[in-house]
Amino acid sequence: MSETPKTNALSNNASAAEAGRVILVGVLGGLASAAGYLVYMRLPDEQKDRLNRQVRGLIESRVNEIRANFNI
Repeated sequence: MSETPKTNALSNNASAAEAGRVILVGVLGGLASAAGYLVYMRLPDEQKDRLNRQVRGLIESRVNEIRANFNI
């Protein structure tokens, strides 16, 4: 069955709207990461080290959890 021109136009509009949302989310994510990087770069070295230790601990626990789930 072929689509009617009206249905096809609505489908194209929905696709265009979805593409616009995807681009918006990507741009907002880029801005958030850039802002986070700028804040991180202004932190004193002691706070950077503490943050790095926390992130490494979080990643290590997550990797261990995934290994346990897959019995690796």
